[in-house]
Amino acid sequence: MRALNILTQVLLIVGGLNWGLVGLANFDLVATLFGDMSPLSRIVYGLVGLSAVYQIIPLVSGKQA
Repeated sequence: MRALNILTQVLLIVGGLNWGLVGLANFDLVATLFGDMSPLSRIVYGLVGLSAVYQIIPLVSGKQA
């Protein structure tokens, strides 16, 4: 479980940095690296979203991951 927790945290950091770049510089790093809405970039976006859900569950339930 610890490895999954670290992986989701890394993906959330990547997602947060990407959104920061989009907001501040109008630059989407994921789209630049993998193509605008290519299957690979959609997988990255999906994994970031799933990581957020995974990290929210312990906060809502009051349990630590």
